[in-house]
Amino acid sequence: MSRLILKDLVKKFDNVAAVNHVSLEVEEGEFVTLLGPSGCGKTTTLRTIAGFYQPDEGEIYFNDRLMNNIPPAKRNTSMCFQSYALFPHMNVWDNIAFGLKMRKISQPEQKKRVAQALEMMSLSGMEKRMPGQLSGGQQQRVALARAIVTQPDILLFDEPLSNLDAKLRVQVRVEIKEMQKRLGITSIYVTHDQDEALAISDRIVVMNQGQIEQVGDPQSIYLHPMTSFVAGFIGLANILSGQVVARKENQVQLELPFGRFWAFAGGLRASVGDTVRFSFRPENVVQYREGSPNKVSATIQHAIFMGDTIDLFLDAKGTRLRARAESAAKLKPGDIAVFSIDETAFQFLE
Repeated sequence: MSRLILKDLVKKFDNVAAVNHVSLEVEEGEFVTLLGPSGCGKTTTLRTIAGFYQPDEGEIYFNDRLMNNIPPAKRNTSMCFQSYALFPHMNVWDNIAFGLKMRKISQPEQKKRVAQALEMMSLSGMEKRMPGQLSGGQQQRVALARAIVTQPDILLFDEPLSNLDAKLRVQVRVEIKEMQKRLGITSIYVTHDQDEALAISDRIVVMNQGQIEQVGDPQSIYLHPMTSFVAGFIGLANILSGQVVARKENQVQLELPFGRFWAFAGGLRASVGDTVRFSFRPENVVQYREGSPNKVSATIQHAIFMGDTIDLFLDAKGTRLRARAESAAKLKPGDIAVFSIDETAFQFLE
């Protein structure tokens, strides 16, 4: 295992910074996900760590060793690609053993490691099958086995599940997480799928336009976004602006187009008269019960049944809100319903 350190990393293409002064520390055995939309710099960062790209500025360390000028083959990393990248003319066994052969590992050790990897990835009995005889999930398991069999210091994942169907993605991501924890390999995972990142990561690095927006564990990233981008990208969020009209102790009162609402201020430094930006999640907009805080009346525009909940699109005096209701709730488009928003739901944004 290795501790990974990125110091002020910059990578440019045609004089445009795809990665713009990124600094990050990943502890030994940690599973960190780089999350963001296409073009945010996450894959470029991953490929620079692997040595496929040379940084224009900054430094990359594995433990205390500077890696900037070390070629990919000597970095002791393994990568799982989106396309699986299996050799079509080799069977499962030979695909997994390929990296060991290149490293001139002894035959007995090769046999031992490949057998262990096959068992770990539930591929025992498929050793002689060709890639074309495997399902997408099985091919991805072969790619994972090939990556871990070399016992890398750092394991890199470049959107490895994007070619799988939704149900299989959920299954394989659990397998990846269990495998990584069992082996204790430092892992960097790239995805644009927020659910995947929340489910699999020890920490999430949210990236936007080549820079890091926020770093934190999944719960803090979801519950306490720091910027409008993070609030909007991770899950669903109502992102609004309002004027501070009153303060008392650790609360502020906000003037919104559909009423006045009290919110816990946290570390908010705004004064009365200032305009602030904030977010709250749809699950924090709940049907009103007597005594609930922050009452809001809204017209239901759409009510979408989601199984255990109903996804609601609301019109609150011209402001569109998202809300959730229990599946048993009898709500339909055109109804006027009353909701409440808890004071703790408001997250103030930079």
